[in-house]
Amino acid sequence: MEFINILFALASIGLGCFGWLAPKYTMEVLDLTAGPSQMGPSEIRASVGALFVGMGIGALILGTSAAYVMLGFCWTGAAVGRLTSVVLDGASRKKWTYFWVEAAVGLSAIALNL
Repeated sequence: MEFINILFALASIGLGCFGWLAPKYTMEVLDLTAGPSQMGPSEIRASVGALFVGMGIGALILGTSAAYVMLGFCWTGAAVGRLTSVVLDGASRKKWTYFWVEAAVGLSAIALNL
């Protein structure tokens, strides 16, 4: 179980690094474009990037079941937001793929640690 928890935390950190350190690449992958204010890259660095890096690092530092459950809640929250977008904004293969990954990581982390 500890190995899987560490894997989920490292996945959070690794994927978060893309958003944090490569926001333009991340925006291209997510089909987003930056506007004149450049708030798009800022939001990607914060919410898709450093937030996930901080979650993963925090879980590794604390190393408790509660920390890994919280990591799971965060990933599950992302899945809920993604599903909301599928329902309200329209479905796409990319949205469904991201939803299933987020749900799998989130629910697994919760189930393993509650």
